[in-house]
Amino acid sequence: MRYALLLNNLEAQDADISEEDMEPFKVAFDEYGRALEAAGVLIAAEILQPVADTTQVTLRNGGLTIQDGPFIDTKERLAGAFVIDVPDLDAALAWAEKCPGAQYGVIEVRPSAISFTGGRWVMAG
Repeated sequence: MRYALLLNNLEAQDADISEEDMEPFKVAFDEYGRALEAAGVLIAAEILQPVADTTQVTLRNGGLTIQDGPFIDTKERLAGAFVIDVPDLDAALAWAEKCPGAQYGVIEVRPSAISFTGGRWVMAG
């Protein structure tokens, strides 16, 4: 079953984290990504740009609205996501526990409901 590990944390500029301070986490994330890949469970991994670089698209009442971010006023923000394919929630939680982001942020583990794979939508399960 596929799970999204959603990384929520302070952004580097909000936490006053220097490039030097981030270096050990870059190494840890590299090792984590390689471990997921070596285990054959990694579907995708994305670390996102800061929320200020977000653009929002909505269609309402027949009209398109495009608006630059940020849109939320919280300290912790969605910073990245790993999509993994593992047998069950326990396995997903075990991988979330190993994620370097758990040391300074929150990892939300959410099962996929439907995935687009092989050119079609497939129900999870």
